[in-house]
Amino acid sequence: MSSQTNPSPAESTSPHATNFIRNIIEEDLQSGKHKTIVTRFPPEPNGYLHVGHAKAICLDFGLAEDYHGTCHLRMDDTNPGKEEPEYIEAIKKDVRWLGFDWGEKVYCASDYFDQLYEFAERLIQKGKAYVDDSTPEEIRAGRGTLTEPGVNSPYRERSIEENLDLFRRMRAGEFPDGAKVLRAKIDMAHPNIVMRDPTLYRIRHQTHPHTGDKWCIYPMYDFTHCLSDSIEGITHSLCTLEFENNRPLYDWVLEEVGVECRPRQIEFSRLNLESVIVSKRKLLQLVKEGRVNGWDDPRMPTLAGMRRRGYTPESIRLFCERIGISKAENWISYSLFEQAVRDDLNPKVPRVMAVLRPLKVVIDNYPQDQVEEFEAPYFPDDPPKMGSRLLPFTREIYIEQEDFMEDPPPKFFRLAPGREVRLRRAYIIKCQSVVKDETGRVIEVHCTYDPETKGGNAPDGRKIKGTLHWVSATHSLPCEVRLYDRLFAVDHPATREDVNFLDELNPNSLEILKEARVEKSMAGTPAQRWFQFERSGYFYTDPDTDAQHLVFNRVVTLKDTWAKIVQAGKGRA
Repeated sequence: MSSQTNPSPAESTSPHATNFIRNIIEEDLQSGKHKTIVTRFPPEPNGYLHVGHAKAICLDFGLAEDYHGTCHLRMDDTNPGKEEPEYIEAIKKDVRWLGFDWGEKVYCASDYFDQLYEFAERLIQKGKAYVDDSTPEEIRAGRGTLTEPGVNSPYRERSIEENLDLFRRMRAGEFPDGAKVLRAKIDMAHPNIVMRDPTLYRIRHQTHPHTGDKWCIYPMYDFTHCLSDSIEGITHSLCTLEFENNRPLYDWVLEEVGVECRPRQIEFSRLNLESVIVSKRKLLQLVKEGRVNGWDDPRMPTLAGMRRRGYTPESIRLFCERIGISKAENWISYSLFEQAVRDDLNPKVPRVMAVLRPLKVVIDNYPQDQVEEFEAPYFPDDPPKMGSRLLPFTREIYIEQEDFMEDPPPKFFRLAPGREVRLRRAYIIKCQSVVKDETGRVIEVHCTYDPETKGGNAPDGRKIKGTLHWVSATHSLPCEVRLYDRLFAVDHPATREDVNFLDELNPNSLEILKEARVEKSMAGTPAQRWFQFERSGYFYTDPDTDAQHLVFNRVVTLKDTWAKIVQAGKGRA
């Protein structure tokens, strides 16, 4: 298989489902409000992107693509203490991997720090912002509750001149971190707590990855985001529902600063995927504590981890297309995501045979040194699609351990003493005896074959219910197989206050099989190739693969097995 090329992506041919955001855009274009649309994807570079971001990426870039507009990539880099260049490069890589491109439209919020500072002074000069000396605790306590109004800060009525002087001295570095903040002057009795004099600037004596030591005050997200949208000429600012309460502040800042471009903020439900957490803080904790092997661990919901596991960008886009866009918060079953992966891989990856947990079978009446070859297409349902390969058949073969039982239960149609099974594309064999080790475990099965059943068909018409995959013991290749499963054993991890989310980790999320065998045709297979192991699932050659060592990641099983695992008590939903 060394000549195999990467399978070409399978794009969904289904038309885009309409949704309320598309309706808004189409109305704006038809009315002439906008001649073209401009969206943006504004991640904070304080971690790796995850599957939740994929939904936003597909929406932001996808809408711009569909309506012949543009989508900007903007780094929301207003918090220098948590941001790193590594994350910026990872974000760019992930967006490109999903199949989107921003062209020259890549920006950083820090590009606008000079303009944002001028806008802040403009608010002060209008009497719409003031410098507050209160501590964070005092500010929090003064905001009130959902049922009680807040109280005015004792510094709220400072003069415009004093506020300008203090704000300029904040910028000059005269005050330590936390000594002062700049707050919007709105209404401490506003029914929306977000509007109760929110903080616009805080002091941080930290070096910024982009601007260095030029600044020691940094704008808050709510102040930065709307103005950055305006500066860039964004028409539709799409964000998740947790920002719905912030929309009045978004509009207030644009109105009071007096900018000409007024983008429209539109909220949609975030992606809540079962068995997954998307909190960057918790994901970082998993990485730092060694619970996973880095941000790109194939069990992680990061796009880097999903890429390494073998999920395709097409499958993620297909999944996002299927779940759609709405304002209703809900949980999406992980099985729906896995089905999108199967649907993407099924028509484009070749079928091969691998034995993950080998059990040796000796065919006693087969010639000792004979090697027979059987032709097997890579796509049994469409042989011309990718051609075929030859499967060597020998006296000693391997089958899966689970395909043999010495004392089988009813409806077990695989190999057992005195029973016949069909070896796929080879012969029908019958179990005659077994060999056990000192513990009583079966380590070898002895069979006979029927030479009249070449190709697996019985000429006398007898029915054989079981068909097994196999590989030659002497003409197969050793390989390492990593069986990945869901990282968490519960459907909704990290949602209960009385439970530590680390206690909800799935202890069976990774099983490494060192003794697996794969058919000889796989010799020389490079990294980053997909296959379906017959009867086992879809697999992907990990980047650890080299000429001497084949390493396969299980991408997804052939069908949903999680419900059975849960019912068996190996997890809980």
